[in-house]
Amino acid sequence: MSKRDDLIAKYAADMKDKLGVTPDMDLLTKVTIGCGPSIYSADAETVAGTDAEELERVKNNFLIRKLGCADGPELMDAIKKVLNDYGSANRNKYRAVVYYQLTKHFGKESVYS
Repeated sequence: MSKRDDLIAKYAADMKDKLGVTPDMDLLTKVTIGCGPSIYSADAETVAGTDAEELERVKNNFLIRKLGCADGPELMDAIKKVLNDYGSANRNKYRAVVYYQLTKHFGKESVYS
């Protein structure tokens, strides 16, 4: 298996363990690929849930630019819900998992078709 395949398997296991969901592996793979090289950097691989600037970056760069969501308070509410569901005690909130959950939340799976 490639390193990317190993990471996708790790993200899927993380979703089952911490979120109690079985991911759509095709969508998870596409979201992970869409994260680009950030998944290979320990710092960039995770989302810092307590960093307001990081949350703004997720909102602007992923939700608005990538998914095409209209800006509004519901975007930050969705980010906070996903991070809360992931668990505040969980330090490693993987970017690909957060992006996957946000994609599902907004029903934007077609972006990855």
